[in-house]
Amino acid sequence: MTTERLPRATWDAGWHPDQASVEALAALTPGAVVTVVKRAPDGSEAARYDATVATTAAPSPWVELVAEWTLPRVDVSGLVFETGDTLREFFSAEHPYNAFAVIGPDDTVRGWYGNVTYPAFMEAASGEDILVWHDLYLDVVILPDGTRHLLDDDELEESSIPSTDPGFAAAIIQARRELIDLIPRLAPGKPGLPPSPAPICPTAGS
Repeated sequence: MTTERLPRATWDAGWHPDQASVEALAALTPGAVVTVVKRAPDGSEAARYDATVATTAAPSPWVELVAEWTLPRVDVSGLVFETGDTLREFFSAEHPYNAFAVIGPDDTVRGWYGNVTYPAFMEAASGEDILVWHDLYLDVVILPDGTRHLLDDDELEESSIPSTDPGFAAAIIQARRELIDLIPRLAPGKPGLPPSPAPICPTAGS
């Protein structure tokens, strides 16, 4: 098994979704266990955990996974992750971002965390489904009152991408704009979704 098959960090007029992964995500069945692997921008493995395919259908071409936050308490620009919280995670093999809803034990939605990424891709080995997402620096937090915090612009600026591939840097920034618009529509009818436009607050680092 390998999770080293990563797209090249270059912008050449498309994100080039992996068609096999598009089909594999669509074929996941409710209740199936998926291993989620997060890759840092440099390609190194940053996290690995198990999640379950949700019983509620996400809008195509998205898949919704359910996981538990097992780490200590973290506060990111007012979005609090507490040990034992539920994460409802939305991934797509066709879009360059993902989004997580953070839900407390009383089913209250604490907010949303979104990541700009390469499109997710699937690796299968020994009968295990492995979903890999490769981070691309920029994040956004959206709180229940609609306030938005833009994160990690400094990390993108400090990377080599803006100078070596400005088109790719622009695509990453545009992807976050699309992600901000997407989150309120990703799970229509579910409680705790942010209302329409509210203040945007640039925030350095996370």
